[in-house]
Parts: sequence; structure tokens; C-alpha cells
Amino acid sequence: MTRLTNVTICRTCGVEFAQPTPPVCPICEDERQFVPSGGQVWTSRDGLEAEGHSVIVKEREPGLFALHVEPRFGIGQTCYLAQTEHGNLLFDVPSFIDAEAIAAIGDLGGVSAIAPSHPHMFGVQLEWSAAFDDAPIYVCSPDSEWLQRRGEAIVSYVDVVEALPGVRLQRVGGHFLGSAIALWTGADGNGVMLSGDSIGPVARDGWVTFMRSFPNYLPLSATVVRRIAASVADLDFDRMYGNFGQQIPEGAHRAVQESAERYAEWVSGVHDDLA
Repeated sequence: MTRLTNVTICRTCGVEFAQPTPPVCPICEDERQFVPSGGQVWTSRDGLEAEGHSVIVKEREPGLFALHVEPRFGIGQTCYLAQTEHGNLLFDVPSFIDAEAIAAIGDLGGVSAIAPSHPHMFGVQLEWSAAFDDAPIYVCSPDSEWLQRRGEAIVSYVDVVEALPGVRLQRVGGHFLGSAIALWTGADGNGVMLSGDSIGPVARDGWVTFMRSFPNYLPLSATVVRRIAASVADLDFDRMYGNFGQQIPEGAHRAVQESAERYAEWVSGVHDDLA
């Protein structure tokens, strides 16, 4: 049976920390996140288990499962387990793990590789790795400085890496310098982008957005947004899943390109006469 560490976790962002902890979580103190008005609060894996937290697993499409922590904790992200014949990718990482979660994911084939899209999604990644034979954790090199707990399972990459045969991780930047997406092939043979919040599907069908900070509403420049769109222009994908459960069921490639140009025009003043 896997022995789980009573790791320290920031209650606001849900990221694991080594001891001793800093006075304030650097990830939350950054302008893209926030420290609560009442100040920094720490918790632990055991503490969350005692509070009744669990990991809920739901199938989103054949071979793709969404994971999220209930009751909602930290940022509240939706993470994904993508199955392949060569093993499974855990993209973005829950901020909690327990024996029941390990068993549920084990029944789906376990975890062969782990990849956070950016530092807000680190979760308790070393605990998930340890639970599945020290599965490698692929962290894009520019975001390595944000790691608050380090271990031998962490693998650094620069721009592109094949986490598993046929599963591509690619840096797109924007939200963080190392913000990355995953490209996976669905059971129907079509490409599927797991976008983190580097490229975020929004309420309107077929639209996405791009932000430096979602909670603090900091935008990106037209230049950066066009660069993000260009970085995925040659990728083959038709569907997209964001890290808060959003989905574009078809036409996702077109949605990214059209939305990027719309966004760039607005932030560069093209439509100032309408504002």
C-alpha cells in the first residue's frame, strides 16, 4: 500500500510545499494570484482528509477522465487523465490525494506521466508521482523557479517534449513563461488539446480567451496573444478542454485563431470607437 506523506499545502492555491514553509506562499503573492485578506493559511494532506475531501473522477469522453477535489479546495481546477496504449497522462494535478483516489486511478490504468500546465496547477504532484511508481513530472523549464517542493521525479523541458508516445507537451507561454498545453489523440482519431488556462474556453460557444491573471483580470498584449495562437497553428486538434471543466466539442483550432485575432484587435485599440 502506498504511504502518503502529510505534505504541507497552501490552502489558497493548493500547491504542495517543502518544510520550512515561507511566511507567505510565493505563488499566491504573485500578481496573478492573491493572498486572502485574512493572511496566509496552510493545511496538510491529512488535514484535508479529516475535513472530508475526496477526488471525484468522471469520464468526459472515451479515454479522457476529469478529476477534481470535492468539497472545492484551492483554485478548484479540473485535471485530466488521458489514456493511451503506452500509459496514461495526468495533466494538471489535484491538490489532494488519498487511498481511494489512488485505487480509482489505478483501475483506469494508473499514471505513467504527469504534466502541470503552469505553477497554479502543481497541486500535490510529487505525491501523485510517488503513488504511481515515481511517474515523471514534466515541468516546463521557465516555470521551474516556482517549484515549492522538489524531487527526483521532476523532469525539465524547454519547449516541446513527448511525455508518452503520441502525447505532446508544448510551451505556449502567456499566462506564465512556461505555460504549456497537451495534445492527445481521442478514441475517434481526432486531436484533443488540454489547454490548462493558457487558452481558456469561455461561455460563448467557439470562443476562447487569454489572460495573464484570471482572478485579477490582467490582460495580455496583442503581440503575446498572436504569438500564442501562432504557436499552436500547425497542431492538429478539433476539441479542447480547459482546466475548469470548459469544453469546445468541435472546431477548437478555428476558435483559437479567430478568438486570438478578436482579442488582439480589442486590446490594441482597433475598436476604440465602440467603447
